[in-house]
Amino acid sequence: MKMNRIAAKYVYTVNSRTPILNGFVEYADDGVILSVGVCPDISKEKVFLDGAIVPGFVNAHCHVELSYLKGMFRKGTGMAGFIDQINELRDFKTPQEKMADISAAMDSLWNQGVQAMADISNCADTFPLKKASPMYTRTFLEVFGTEPEDCDAVMESVTRLQAQARSYGLDAAPTPHACYTMSPQLVKAASAAGLQSGFLSYHSEESEQEEEMIGRGSGPMWENRVKAGMSTPPVTGQSSLEYFVDRLLEVHPAPFPENILLVHECSMTVAGARLVKAVMEHPYIALCPLSNIFIHNTLPPVPMMRSEGLNICIGTDSLSSNDELSMVGEMCCLQEHFPELTLGELLEWACLGGARFLGKDNVIGTIEPGKRPGLVLIDGLVAGRLSRKSSSRRIC
Repeated sequence: MKMNRIAAKYVYTVNSRTPILNGFVEYADDGVILSVGVCPDISKEKVFLDGAIVPGFVNAHCHVELSYLKGMFRKGTGMAGFIDQINELRDFKTPQEKMADISAAMDSLWNQGVQAMADISNCADTFPLKKASPMYTRTFLEVFGTEPEDCDAVMESVTRLQAQARSYGLDAAPTPHACYTMSPQLVKAASAAGLQSGFLSYHSEESEQEEEMIGRGSGPMWENRVKAGMSTPPVTGQSSLEYFVDRLLEVHPAPFPENILLVHECSMTVAGARLVKAVMEHPYIALCPLSNIFIHNTLPPVPMMRSEGLNICIGTDSLSSNDELSMVGEMCCLQEHFPELTLGELLEWACLGGARFLGKDNVIGTIEPGKRPGLVLIDGLVAGRLSRKSSSRRIC
């Protein structure tokens, strides 16, 4: 077995938020980590990089099938305007063009160092590419449907899609999209199907428009559904997160032992965070800050999430709501807006947080002997922190 050795100014194992200074990593040809440590003499290292060696990233939330929509969306429209644009643009390219764009996005993610991904699918477009990719993916088959009488038909359709995904050897199961695109019956049914798999991903409290819709029966998203002649969700006087938890409790009593990912949470309150911790044994929050800024120029309450001890992951969302799919870009955005965040903590979220959500932290997420996490170089650091010039590339 051939041993490879690489060294750098910083090595972040992510077992600790503090890097190894002038560290090295030894690994086998198949990427399995053999050893990690401090270089006795950097002048004798054959490969010494001016940057940080880190584990492969885990993109905790992506819609890679929407990659063909890059550059097509207006920014700052809010959620109601964003949904309108999706409905207008979803089918403007040929299947061949869509597949080429998806393939390019998958290659880019892999080359920048994404080792695993929690990806959303509404159709089968991504399945053959995921099967061929060295990247691990768990596919969340997202469902929509505002009319209660359509619930059974929607679930039958997504069950067929799940069988198709599994025929490619993919880990895949249904998941609910969000409170504003589903009837209460469908939120419950899709949640039940997802919980059976042990994993759930849900767009939660992405904007104040969502809170207006559920809490007060008003706002642009509510008005859009009324104008379209669609059924509206019940007005609860509560947060949309509480509404979702109530649907979960119709599936089975708390506590929930499944891994549940709440995506965005821009409007989460302390009460919401504590509710989540009270009813879910393994809750995770997926931060997608560049998407939040793109759509409605806001960010989640990251300091509160940290103080409440929530498990945090990082995702890129899609190229319909982002200029690029870059994990380093997402981390840099978070660092700029929350300067108290260190690179070590951001990497914990970008690598280990997502690995734990996917149940793959025994293999990926940290650099330690016996694991095969992938190795990534981040360059463009300034005084050990990310800069707008920072980028990443895969080492192995």
